[in-house]
Amino acid sequence: MDRRLAALAKAHGVSTWYEDWRHRRVEVAPETVVGVLGLLGVDATSPAAIADGLAAARAVDRSALPETVVLTHGVTRALPGPGMVTLEDGGRRAVDSELPKDLPLGWHRLACAGREVTLVVVPRRLPVPPRTWGWLLQLYALTSERSWGMGDLGDLAEFTRWAGATGAGLVLLNPLHAVGPAHPVAASPYSPASRRFVNPLYLRVSDIAAYRAADPATRAVVDALRPDRGDLIDYDEVWTAKRHALELLHPYAQPVDLAADPALASFATWCALAERHGNDWRAWPAELHHPDAPAVAAQRRQLADRVAFHAWLQHLCDEQLDAVTAAARAAGMPVGVVHDLAVGIDPGGADGWQLADVLAQGVRVGAPPDDFNQLGQDWGLAAWRPDRLAATGYAAYRDMLRRTLRHAGGLRVDHVAGLWRLWWVPPGGGAAEGTYVRYDAEAMLGILALEAQRAGAVVVGEDLGTVQPAVTRGLRGRNMLGSTVLWFARDDEGDFVPPARWPRNALATISTHDLPTAPGFLTGEHVRVRDKLKLLDTDVAVERARAVADRERLLTMLRTERLLPDATLPDPAATSGPAATSDDGEVVVAMHAALAASPARLLGVSLYDVLGEVRQPNLPGTVDEYPNWRLPLPATVAQIRADPRVARVVDLLNTARPRSGDARPARPRSGDPQSARPTED
Repeated sequence: MDRRLAALAKAHGVSTWYEDWRHRRVEVAPETVVGVLGLLGVDATSPAAIADGLAAARAVDRSALPETVVLTHGVTRALPGPGMVTLEDGGRRAVDSELPKDLPLGWHRLACAGREVTLVVVPRRLPVPPRTWGWLLQLYALTSERSWGMGDLGDLAEFTRWAGATGAGLVLLNPLHAVGPAHPVAASPYSPASRRFVNPLYLRVSDIAAYRAADPATRAVVDALRPDRGDLIDYDEVWTAKRHALELLHPYAQPVDLAADPALASFATWCALAERHGNDWRAWPAELHHPDAPAVAAQRRQLADRVAFHAWLQHLCDEQLDAVTAAARAAGMPVGVVHDLAVGIDPGGADGWQLADVLAQGVRVGAPPDDFNQLGQDWGLAAWRPDRLAATGYAAYRDMLRRTLRHAGGLRVDHVAGLWRLWWVPPGGGAAEGTYVRYDAEAMLGILALEAQRAGAVVVGEDLGTVQPAVTRGLRGRNMLGSTVLWFARDDEGDFVPPARWPRNALATISTHDLPTAPGFLTGEHVRVRDKLKLLDTDVAVERARAVADRERLLTMLRTERLLPDATLPDPAATSGPAATSDDGEVVVAMHAALAASPARLLGVSLYDVLGEVRQPNLPGTVDEYPNWRLPLPATVAQIRADPRVARVVDLLNTARPRSGDARPARPRSGDPQSARPTED
């Protein structure tokens, strides 16, 4: 690669090479670097443009204040001269040649050397997370006698009350982010239209005040709309029924003050426009492509009733999430409900429309080739522009975190390595034809810590796969947890590592939504279904043999650690392939005993595992070939509460992690210094 192009790329945080999963250096194609620089507004299409770009980069005064200053509490920072800090509460404080270490936590303004910039003072670390256990829950899969074809926030409140009363300290959900209101309804919770607002599909209609206020005839019509639970979740059917019901109830509702929340007003406008023009704003008439355009204002007036309707739906989501939070607190949960933050958004969705100024237009986020995805991954998601985030004081990032944390006792950050760097694929490139773009990790992580502390929330980073050591160190240093999964807890020979050697600073689970369930692993379902869908790269006999070997390695570890009595082991002579046995239930219990034996601070238990479901929630590499995100749990809320398998696992986890004396860390005031100690390694 031309050294001048490499220098220009480095100046803008664009990688010209990376280390793959085999720790080999891979050079990035020059055309990829040129394309990604273009997404950052840097012209590198000719030698003259590269020279001009380098000159501009070198002309930047490195001693000048950056556009956003992020200061860790307890640390000083040199300034180019005297200045004035305007504090978040309106107070003012003069500073000399440095920012002092005792500035209060929060969002301030700094005037210095002829500039005024955003100053964010962030905590050194969060309080130490409690040692507790809880449930991993795909909310759409949880159903009851009152829900409409899929799980809802009423089911979640009921489940949370029961879970807390029986000893659980947390419930970790799939993302509840908003999707587009037009059909077809998106099934994946990880490709949302907005990460700032909530999917109204999760509303429980009968818990709404307007339902109670409606006349009996209207309630009868609403009740008759309720779809039955099916073998698979039909999001379009559920949304058609709920939208009709909510439209019938809207006249009985109190109006929402849109002037009090401009972001909500804009989101509701997008929803109203999406109903008319489709869920992808990029396919709308050109005059509607910007939220502040005159044509949008005109349409907002024409669609005032629909705008008010969609704003009301978000108000209802807030009310019902408040009820879930109250249920967790009343049950004494040390953590409560942990929400999941997807790594990105659908670029054609609401956030792509509202936040276009801070997003890289045309980029697609994904991952480079690895052992499991040898062509790379293209998730089709939009990405923040790091330069625009800094220039705007990280306001969009802050507001997204605040809205997500408003109802959260914790936050799981999907692909947390994305706070350090993301794999950008430029337009026209394949998934492998991308490169990494660097973010200001101190700013991204520090702001996350500030907003989490203010919400009193724990943070879990999904750091599975190939991640840089800086990611693990960064999480640990701020008392944020990483992720440990039994399937991946192996040594270099592929043998399962004893749970005593698992990291302490983690949420430990048996599996994830993208991996086989415990019963599915034991029965070889992951091999069967991938063979059926022609997703195997090797001969099916080889994969079956590998599944048998993996099962035997797991059983060996469980037996060696005295977590599984010898009498429960299957006949090792049965080598034709893994098959269900009467002992599989005992093996699943032993796998949960392995979780309980680990030092991990948080333990997560999936209902799919405990209830014997062999199908995994999502099968990577498929779209319509597999019922991704559509599988209901094999039991209702009432049946779960009465299931002896559930009771057995609950007793096991409560014995390992008794809740008495394990109180939730006190929620600090936003301006207090943070002196919490780091967690142990």
